[in-house]
Amino acid sequence: MKKATGITCIFVDVGGVLLTDGWDHHARKRAARSFKMNWAEMEERHLLMFETYEEGKLTLEEYLDRAVFYQKRAFTRAQFRRFMFQQSRPYPEMIEMVAQLKARHGLRIGVVNNEARELNAYRIRTFKLGSFVDFFVSSCSVHVRKPDAEIFRLALDIAHVQARQVVYIENTPMFAQVAEGLGIRSVLHTSCETTRAKLSAFGLASE
Repeated sequence: MKKATGITCIFVDVGGVLLTDGWDHHARKRAARSFKMNWAEMEERHLLMFETYEEGKLTLEEYLDRAVFYQKRAFTRAQFRRFMFQQSRPYPEMIEMVAQLKARHGLRIGVVNNEARELNAYRIRTFKLGSFVDFFVSSCSVHVRKPDAEIFRLALDIAHVQARQVVYIENTPMFAQVAEGLGIRSVLHTSCETTRAKLSAFGLASE
């Protein structure tokens, strides 16, 4: 059922909305503990290059060279990569809700996210995001990342929609504000229940 809301598209973040964050500071702290690394040293090296990494200008192997394997380790690259990927978990209620909105209202769904290439590909494949997402505007592919407003302009161009036709679901306040600055209505996600209620107020009931 498609309602006359004027909204034809939902943009949605991934980490913190559809899935857990992929490689945030909590995951990196867990890695430092699990592999007995110096957390502060690893984090300093990570922070020096994470924007370049998320913009797709470093491969995972190059990132690991600089952040982890710049010295001899007692563990392998394969073990560390596996740990990185295993940090991802789905939020099934959110995935189901977005899929329901697509079907109920005839919406197009677009992901707008900051993520490194290999991790992004793993998460899309493992959690079957492509089964309900129509297009992905990921920082690793477009080489620009939030909070740069250009990533939202690219998403609008790819979707062939006007800002007023879009609702954006995001869990980072600044990123939601940047989208709103372009005229995109945004829902600051804190829980499935509150997001469902906010979307309903836009005329997008999922049930």
